[in-house]
Amino acid sequence: MALIIPKRLRWLWLTLGVVLLDRVTKAWFETQTFEGWRREIVHNFIYLVHSRNPGIAFGVLADSASPWTRVLLIGGSVTVICALAWLFAAGHSGGTLTAAGLALLLGGAAGNVTDRIFHGAVTDFFEVRFGSYHYPAFNVADSAIAIGAALIILDVLSAKHHAQEVSKREVS
Repeated sequence: MALIIPKRLRWLWLTLGVVLLDRVTKAWFETQTFEGWRREIVHNFIYLVHSRNPGIAFGVLADSASPWTRVLLIGGSVTVICALAWLFAAGHSGGTLTAAGLALLLGGAAGNVTDRIFHGAVTDFFEVRFGSYHYPAFNVADSAIAIGAALIILDVLSAKHHAQEVSKREVS
């Protein structure tokens, strides 16, 4: 007898993949390099670095001296993870792009909250520079979150565009 998994839950394999890839890459950097380590991969463009961010994206709240900051960041992350998991379980994941986007968001949030819980900060290791512009260091989980958000936005915009085209045809 085969186990039948609802179509919407099949995307959770992507979530698991993101969490595992994120954890493996962070563990490698944590054991093989030291904080502050840096290596140029593509001249004046892409670098591997070892940095830790106790704040949220782009280092916001990284300098907070309050012990409650970590608690709030973990609590906020867990709340987001629960909301995303509910969207999947309740079948509100929308189209294919939205389902993939939610799976990526869930995996990224789970990967980063794991770091916050066990290490007090998130390990980042990619860095990009465009001339004098320096994009803050990021990791696999951050990439999954950004790609996931982009997929959801694309799905929403394409659905809106499709709905407008359908309504124009109905009026004509």
